[in-house]
Amino acid sequence: MFQVGTTNEEARREWIKNTLAKIPAGSKLLDAGAGECQYKPFCSHLEYISQDFAQYDGTGNVGLQMGTWDNTKLDIVSDILAIPLPDNSVDAIMCTEVFEHIPDPVGAIREFKRLLRPGGYLLLTAPFNSITHFAPYHFSTGFNRFFYEKHLPDNDFEITELTPNGSYFECVAQEVRRVKSVGKQYANTKISLLDKVILHSTLWVLQRLSKKDKGSSELLSYGIHVFARKK
Repeated sequence: MFQVGTTNEEARREWIKNTLAKIPAGSKLLDAGAGECQYKPFCSHLEYISQDFAQYDGTGNVGLQMGTWDNTKLDIVSDILAIPLPDNSVDAIMCTEVFEHIPDPVGAIREFKRLLRPGGYLLLTAPFNSITHFAPYHFSTGFNRFFYEKHLPDNDFEITELTPNGSYFECVAQEVRRVKSVGKQYANTKISLLDKVILHSTLWVLQRLSKKDKGSSELLSYGIHVFARKK
């Protein structure tokens, strides 16, 4: 079976795990927009605090929805632009796959600046390109590297790592794999045998090109992984 278009979540999860391990033990970490706190197990060496606005419940009739969503594990329920913690009170902030759900992501960066102590760590991931999900709380389709390279330094952050996840070919393959479910939901049509052959052939082409990729992530990737420090 082709692996092209299947590595998004796994690669992101591994990067988050490895990056969290770089934060010194005992540091106070805020998981901003934590949702179901899926990355808390990687924070056993840290003092973990979770925050979210806790309004998404997993249901809706627009775009992709989770079906269910558990907001009961949160330590803080608040707007991400006004987190009730003192200035310079945390050593690290993690914000993963959240920026597309914030009407003002630059405002969130300013809030992270307020909360972090000098030298504090900021771990960010967000889609480069995303289809509608978690509606109605979906406000941006994605963020490329230039968003971070503009707004993080403008808010006194030094970027120490900026890594694309996947490539153009991987992203296209991810959407090709989604054709079956989207066709059923939005065209009320089952994929025929001929359709399956064509889609299979498309994935074969994309996997071949992905293996030869030389920088197509500058056009498109699953998302950008960013590690930064407050000056």
